[in-house]
Amino acid sequence: MTAQPRLVISAPSSGHGKTAIAVGILAAFAARGVPAAGFKVGPDHTDAAYLGLAAGRTGRNLDPRLVGAARIAPLFAHGAAGSKVAVIEGAMGLFDSLTGQPEIDGTAAVAAALRAPVVLVIDVAAMGHSVAALVHGFRMFDEMVHVGGVILNRVASARHDQLLRTALDDIGMPVLGALHRGDLPNVLPARASGAVPVAHLSADARRAVHRLGEAVATTVDLDRLIALAGSAPALPGPVWSPAAAIGAVVDVPERPVIALAGGPGVLYTFVETAELLTAAGADVVVVDPLRDEKLPAGVRGLMIGAGLPEACTEKLSANRQLCEAVARLARAGSPVVAEGVGLPWLTRELDGRPMCAVLDASAATGRRTVAGYREAIAQSTSPLAPAGARITGYKQNRVIVTPRAGRIPAWTWAGGKPEGFVWHQVHASQLGLHWAAAPEIARRLIIAARSVANRNAAGPVSGGDDQTAAVPITPGVAATVGRAAMPTAGTNGDLDTADVVSHP
Repeated sequence: MTAQPRLVISAPSSGHGKTAIAVGILAAFAARGVPAAGFKVGPDHTDAAYLGLAAGRTGRNLDPRLVGAARIAPLFAHGAAGSKVAVIEGAMGLFDSLTGQPEIDGTAAVAAALRAPVVLVIDVAAMGHSVAALVHGFRMFDEMVHVGGVILNRVASARHDQLLRTALDDIGMPVLGALHRGDLPNVLPARASGAVPVAHLSADARRAVHRLGEAVATTVDLDRLIALAGSAPALPGPVWSPAAAIGAVVDVPERPVIALAGGPGVLYTFVETAELLTAAGADVVVVDPLRDEKLPAGVRGLMIGAGLPEACTEKLSANRQLCEAVARLARAGSPVVAEGVGLPWLTRELDGRPMCAVLDASAATGRRTVAGYREAIAQSTSPLAPAGARITGYKQNRVIVTPRAGRIPAWTWAGGKPEGFVWHQVHASQLGLHWAAAPEIARRLIIAARSVANRNAAGPVSGGDDQTAAVPITPGVAATVGRAAMPTAGTNGDLDTADVVSHP
């Protein structure tokens, strides 16, 4: 049993200010000296990064679609360990879902799985007594979800404040805070920058978090929030452990060095990736693809996660020395795993700008964003998975790669054409994975990295033929996660739905 105070910050829909308020709550707790942990529902690396910056510890994602509903509570307990309170920011509205199946992967599903009380953030700028009807409907909609209070945003005046409180008092709903117009500054860096400002610990990002913390501290009753979080019952079941997920590891004289794309503030992948690699026997180091001009010494493998935003492509191209180093690493037969913008980074060019030229393809930025989950099937054996393995991933991209797949594709899924490239020990696709769903990926990557070291000790690595390097296969490496995840149009709450399309 895990006794962990926790609460979910949600809203009726996107646009009510829940991200800024969730970040502000964590920053206010940190300023008080209250150890807190931040989580984001869904695959959004950006919000998770800012929640982590505010809390002073790595932000994490809770995505039932990517890892399976049964892993949500164990992963939460692992990520919240050592904190006095955990704040989980929802995605979209409380009962919304990117897939149209909120009972599986929506914020309400996560709140129910964690038995966590929900605080609704409501933009009341154009609302009066109707706020009570709205809140009452959310409170009664699902008996498994406990709405324990509300935070009012964009209150017009003291009179408006009193009217709203009276209406909510009539239905017995506590008001835990009220921010008037102008109280919540619009200071978070542009969404297009993704998690980069946090990765670089930029002054703008730190200043924004500090200001949000100040705003929340003067308008929200933090003591009542902590009391509400403390009302959550103990969670039954085990705590997720990367060591237990990996299993026994054979001792070897040398731990291969695996580089993950990121910065001093955050990785561009889920933090569990680094934890699993470490547990499986690797020394994990960070390489900043926007600033570092060379790979860390002794690197035997590279992973570029889907958290690196597409807005960085010009800087990726400009870093010619690192592009050349990555190309040399891939051509020497070392494992390279690329997700998201990592795929176009490995092509010859993107929007006319030179890239790493590892893959015989080019890329261009499209007009619209493609976003959605895919239940993917591996098309060949690679450092990531054996042929036929199934796993659910997430993609969110505007960049279009031509051709869409190499002679050996990375993935296929129902209703779509093959996508991605497997070449030697390179596995590149715009699909992002959560390795907690298939911990054996970490083992496979390390085996591939060690095989390179052994071959280099025996002699130079030959290249040129479009074949996948041989990697030992462990049965059941990547099991299907959750239910079928078909391509679905939608948004994670931070995209404009008018610009999002489903894509095969």
